[in-house]
Amino acid sequence: MNISHIANEPILDYRPGSGERRCLEKALDALRVRESQIPLVIGGQRKSGAGTRALHCPHDHANRLGMVAQADEQMTAAAVQAAVAAQAEWAATPFDERAAIFLRAAELLSGPWRQTLNAATMAGQSKTVHQAEIDSACELIDFLRFNVAFAERLQQLQPLSTNGALNRLDYRPLEGFVYAVTPFNFTAIGGNLPCAPALMGNTVVWKPAFAASLSNYLILELLEAAGLPPGVINFVPGDSAAVSAAVLRSPDFAGLHFTGSTAVFDGLWQQVAQNLPTYRAYPRLIGETGGKDFVLAHASAEPETLSVALLRGAFEYQGQKCSAASRAYIPASLWPRVKQCLLDALATVRMGDVSDFGMFMGALIDRKAYDRVMRYIDRASVQGSTVLAGGRGDDRIGYFVEPTVIEASDPKADTMREEIFGPVLSVYIYPDANWKEVLSLVDRTSPYSLTGAVFANDRQAINEAAASLRFAAGNFYVNDKPTGAVVGQQPFGGARRSGTNDKAGSMLNLQRWVSPRTVKETWVPARHYAYPSMGDAG
Repeated sequence: MNISHIANEPILDYRPGSGERRCLEKALDALRVRESQIPLVIGGQRKSGAGTRALHCPHDHANRLGMVAQADEQMTAAAVQAAVAAQAEWAATPFDERAAIFLRAAELLSGPWRQTLNAATMAGQSKTVHQAEIDSACELIDFLRFNVAFAERLQQLQPLSTNGALNRLDYRPLEGFVYAVTPFNFTAIGGNLPCAPALMGNTVVWKPAFAASLSNYLILELLEAAGLPPGVINFVPGDSAAVSAAVLRSPDFAGLHFTGSTAVFDGLWQQVAQNLPTYRAYPRLIGETGGKDFVLAHASAEPETLSVALLRGAFEYQGQKCSAASRAYIPASLWPRVKQCLLDALATVRMGDVSDFGMFMGALIDRKAYDRVMRYIDRASVQGSTVLAGGRGDDRIGYFVEPTVIEASDPKADTMREEIFGPVLSVYIYPDANWKEVLSLVDRTSPYSLTGAVFANDRQAINEAAASLRFAAGNFYVNDKPTGAVVGQQPFGGARRSGTNDKAGSMLNLQRWVSPRTVKETWVPARHYAYPSMGDAG
């Protein structure tokens, strides 16, 4: 196999009257009249689980999408056994044959499966048509294709050989299985976290986020349609504590591929540490966690482009992106114009049922998220901040919170420091002359280091920000919003308390899922033990 050229999947625009729009509308209609049954999948077999849990639309509580089977510890242990049983045969499958499965899945998703996945993501995770298209279609297709190209490139990295011997690296999978724990907010991440290790020859136990159960189960069905053998990826929705306890006690646990909250990742890491002596090998722990992502403006920035970046960066997908712009630092000279542009645009933003393609925002994912965001908004006024726009919530039909802009008088206010994961943008206004002090403030305020952006036309200011904030963001943007990383263009991940920075969508991530073996083959072995320095010895 030689993937000589690969390109990102084109984004469809769903204009009124377009073919893709009609197909997606039909797929959404089908979800309204059919309640899905989402089972466990263990060793290729559908299982009913220890119980079920109802899945509803976040933007329409009355709309029950389906029932999700729930795994208990015993069923999770069976999934672990299935992954271990499938390991030897899958690891021995030639790379080209494994790669062909994921490339075929990408083609199926680009074609007949596209609107099925988009509709499930819109209905189950309350993504607008554009947000679903760039996620569950384009980004997932890109992961499937680019991972093959990156894996092929990785295996081409070989050591030097001499005239008398051949040296090579054997890119073995890990010895054991990988536990993939995936989030609700990106269907593409839900697919990539189990698929990346599987491509490299590992078998996987996959625990999806409950709210993404529908789209994630469809990904597994897509992979099966593309030829994925039973037991390679085992699908176990269920109680997080019960599933993780069963997985992490297995001596065959070899790695964790995680996206979610910092607190949950900390807890899993601590469980692994407690069980460390029982494992056959030291597990690989790869995680992308929280963020408190910044936008920093210099006095030379353009107010209009800055305000658009703030609106899109903070409020697309209701701020439920780990990369969402959550805190902004604006110079006093720019603020009046930026504020006017931002508030004028927000007055036109529509929020509601995402099956209406004119919506810019949908609902928060669940009750817990709604309550958390509203607490932060309520607390802001108490702490002396000013709510400039939004600030209201309505949970009668769905978990809706207005896009909220808060002007913080204290740069260390809670909404400037803590991850909120909702449509809340906090803005701190600084004197233009305090540019260098603000650089330090941005770096020190948050424990996270995921994404960040600087807006400036002054090249010296851009260079100063890039240098001062070198460790403040794993993905750093100049004159662009801090969201929207594209596979193959901006490998994604952060450090500090934002994760292990293993850069999903790059060769850097894939190399964590192999355990290389060095092989030396000598063509003419020595026939005597003595060396020339020993003279006539022997």
